[in-house]
Amino acid sequence: MNGVKVLGLIVLAVVAIAAALSLYVVPETEQIIITRLGKPVREVTTPGLKFRAPLVEKVIRVEKRFLEWDGDPNQLPTRDKRFIFVDTYARWRITDATKYYQRLRDEFGAQSRLDDILDGETRNTVAKHDLIEVVRTSNREFSVTEELGGAQDESFAEVQFGRDELAAEVLAAANIATAELGIEVLDFRFKRINYVPEVRREVYARMISERKRIAEQFRSEGAGESARINGERERELATIRSEAYREAQEIKGRADAEAADIYARAYNRDPEFYRFLKTMEVFEETIDSETIMLLSTDGEFLRYLERSK
Repeated sequence: MNGVKVLGLIVLAVVAIAAALSLYVVPETEQIIITRLGKPVREVTTPGLKFRAPLVEKVIRVEKRFLEWDGDPNQLPTRDKRFIFVDTYARWRITDATKYYQRLRDEFGAQSRLDDILDGETRNTVAKHDLIEVVRTSNREFSVTEELGGAQDESFAEVQFGRDELAAEVLAAANIATAELGIEVLDFRFKRINYVPEVRREVYARMISERKRIAEQFRSEGAGESARINGERERELATIRSEAYREAQEIKGRADAEAADIYARAYNRDPEFYRFLKTMEVFEETIDSETIMLLSTDGEFLRYLERSK
């Protein structure tokens, strides 16, 4: 009985090992290539539990999802001899697992091959077009032009193709080159475009010069406006002062006339008293405690002093 149990355990172990070597799981995100002695014999694309010949057949797992390619920034010349850094990215997938395995072996090989294809097609496309075609996508009108004072430069030139069409051109050429590799490039985009450092310094210097010119224009316009405002202020101030002086003189003239009229009426009512009052005013203004007066016998001062006795 003990021998039968041991034999049963051995049989179960052999069956378990055989099952482990012959059964495999295909997830929804993968497709399988079965190779026999290193050569692909079939593809398995439906998910589930699958069977293979143990020890003879090998399972190669291949992605079914979209994959990412991220290019390295490269220095490229445009048709108008502008050197720029171009950074790109793409999305791709495996369309024929057998061709993919035979030509590229794995994802590392595919990424390396895409580096050669996409970088090369990007270089060819950029070299066939001017910088403005790589930078702009359409001929839409600029929303702000007054600040530039009507100046025209390369950014105002019309584009015939645009960045999107250049990306589509690279995509089409790349798919032709990858047709026999079992992969397809789904999308290609320019991620970043920038001048090389030498050209960038020249561009920055030109931008600074342009902004300084605009600033000087604004300062000049501001100085002119300030002079105009100050002139209007001085003119209005002079007008106000003139009107105020005229009104003051009119008031003063009317007051003097009223005073003269009052003095005349008072003088006509009692001329003698008026003379006495004016004489006393002169005394008050001209005589103090230290004044010595020499008066003639027919003077008004002495006449009034004698009367006071």
